[in-house]
Amino acid sequence: MHTDASLVVAFLNTVDIERGDDLLDDPGLWRQWAADHDVTPNDPAEARAVRDSLRAAVGDPRLPATALDVPLRFALTDTGPTLLAPDAVTATLAAATRMAIRGDWVRLKICPADDCLWAFFDESRNRSRTWCSMRVCGNREKARSWRARTAAVHN
Repeated sequence: MHTDASLVVAFLNTVDIERGDDLLDDPGLWRQWAADHDVTPNDPAEARAVRDSLRAAVGDPRLPATALDVPLRFALTDTGPTLLAPDAVTATLAAATRMAIRGDWVRLKICPADDCLWAFFDESRNRSRTWCSMRVCGNREKARSWRARTAAVHN
């Protein structure tokens, strides 16, 4: 089952900075990603523009903040409101909107490691998580800081 957070994070991470891969550059991978998330793939250029705008809004330092104006269509059915035409972009934006309404938007973060920049959902109680992985990015940064302090002391 996909949650709003898992869909938004997965969409934000269709680009892998560390490996230099962008899933949207490969039509087959993009179609597979969409199928895996039960949505229809959009035009890759449209999806990239929305993804980059969302990544900038969450804190990706490489990307300029840009406004988005994307209409979402809903129907009111006997089971409640339903999103119409759930393509990847509208499904992700609807999920992001629900997160914002619930106050969960602030839990979406970008790892500050320049060679990572992976999006993640901060599930910590006080919303203080910094790194996508303390074992990987957090430890690398701690080691860099320690080496810099040690070198400064020995110089």
